[in-house]
Amino acid sequence: MSVDVLDPPAGAPASAAGPPVPAARRRAAARSRSLARTARRLSGLVIVLAAWQAGASAGLLGSTTPSPAQVVAAAGRLVESGELAANLGVSLLRVLKGLAIGLSAGLVLGLAAGLARLGEDLVDAPVQAVRMLPHLALVPLFIIWFGIGETSKVSLIAVGVVFPLYINVFHGIRGVDERLVESARSCGVGRFGLITKVVLPGALPQILVGLRQALGVAWLSLVVAEQSATSAGIGYLINQATQFMRTDEVFVVLVVYALLGLATDLLVRAVERRALAWRRGLVAR
Repeated sequence: MSVDVLDPPAGAPASAAGPPVPAARRRAAARSRSLARTARRLSGLVIVLAAWQAGASAGLLGSTTPSPAQVVAAAGRLVESGELAANLGVSLLRVLKGLAIGLSAGLVLGLAAGLARLGEDLVDAPVQAVRMLPHLALVPLFIIWFGIGETSKVSLIAVGVVFPLYINVFHGIRGVDERLVESARSCGVGRFGLITKVVLPGALPQILVGLRQALGVAWLSLVVAEQSATSAGIGYLINQATQFMRTDEVFVVLVVYALLGLATDLLVRAVERRALAWRRGLVAR
């Protein structure tokens, strides 16, 4: 007795018609796609830089706007003299201190309000009231309270960081599906287990969004904090460059701010990919 082997129907997946694709080939294809996507993302930046250089060389941007080549040369001078590294270290220390205080406070307050009704009643209304104040407008008050030293600058960063994280922790916890909680309870999971194994993992995507927002606010707060009464930091560099009309150095500091914000955002996104590997979402084509 012979058995006829039927051809796969039209439109069937390629894997149904032949052997599976080797893992090495899949990895090579993934690397190729990643490189192509990186090239696409960089192409826009290259176009902007080319247009900037052409406009500055042609004198279309005015005499006070440096070209990218002049900005790179100014950055080289600041790096060679050691000014950039020294002042960058001061600014990074301020941000780290503010983040340590602000993120801790935002996380604790968000957990207290999100996990217990009593905590929400006690915490949420005061936090929301203070959140309505633009925290950057608190600079004069902080200078009066804490002086012009480091405390006022770190406090401004910390206050700005609290609210984005608090809101996202609170809403992330309250957004966890109640059916998951009830299912865990029916399996005998206690309150501590519910929090650590159901609630916090379910709220983690929203918490990480809050962390990204908080980091952005931290850099914005640093810019404002270092614009007044400071003798060190990248804000001090930009003030000195403004006084002496060194617009190329002003652009250097602006690029440094942008790169710092981008680096911290990419760091959190890397944590997201690792911590949320279990979650499948829409991938744009």
